[in-house]
Amino acid sequence: MARDPRIDAYIERAAPFARPILVHVRALVHEACPDVEETIKWGMPTFVHAGGILCGMAAFKQHASFGLWKHALVVGDAQPQTGMGSYGKLASLDDLPPRKTLLAHLRKAMQLNEDGVKSPARKAAPKPPPDTPDDLAAALEKNTLAKATFEAFPPSCKREYVDWIVEAKREETRAKRLAQAVAWMAEGKRRNWKYESC
Repeated sequence: MARDPRIDAYIERAAPFARPILVHVRALVHEACPDVEETIKWGMPTFVHAGGILCGMAAFKQHASFGLWKHALVVGDAQPQTGMGSYGKLASLDDLPPRKTLLAHLRKAMQLNEDGVKSPARKAAPKPPPDTPDDLAAALEKNTLAKATFEAFPPSCKREYVDWIVEAKREETRAKRLAQAVAWMAEGKRRNWKYESC
C-alpha cells in the first residue's frame, strides 16, 4: 500500500531520538498488514485496516508512543494501557516489545478489525465527592433546609454548586453565588434547575 507523504513529513519533523522509533513501528505495521492504509487523525499518524483504526503513533518532545486501537482486546491485562499508548513512553527502540511480540499484537488487531469486533466502551472512574469549601459549609449550617438538600445530592450535583462558587473571580461574585446557592438549595433545587425538564 502507498505511504502517506504526510507521515513522511511527520517523521522528519520529529525529534531525532523519535525518528528511528517511528520508522521501525511503521515498517512493522506494513509487514504485519501489507494492505494497511495510512492517514493522519488527530494530528498523528494513524493506520487503518478493514474499515477501522488499527493503531497509531506519535512523537513528543521527550518520548514517542505507539498504541493499538483495540489495546484491551489485543494485549488484555498483561500490559495495562497508559495515556501514552500501548507500550508506555518510548525513548528508544529498546522500550518497545520484541519484534515478534509486536507483529503478533498487530496481527491480532487486524483479525479483530476483519471480524468486525468493536472496542469495549471505556468506563470513566467515578469522581470522588467534592470538598465543600468552608464558606459554603458555614452557610449550610445556618440553613437546615439547604443543608439537607445539599447532603441528599449525588456527588455530581454537589460538584456543580461547589465549582460554581469556587470559580468566582471576585469576592463579591463569590458571596452572591453563595447566597444564591443556599437560597436555591433551601427550595430543593439543583444548580441548573432552570434547564431541567419538569
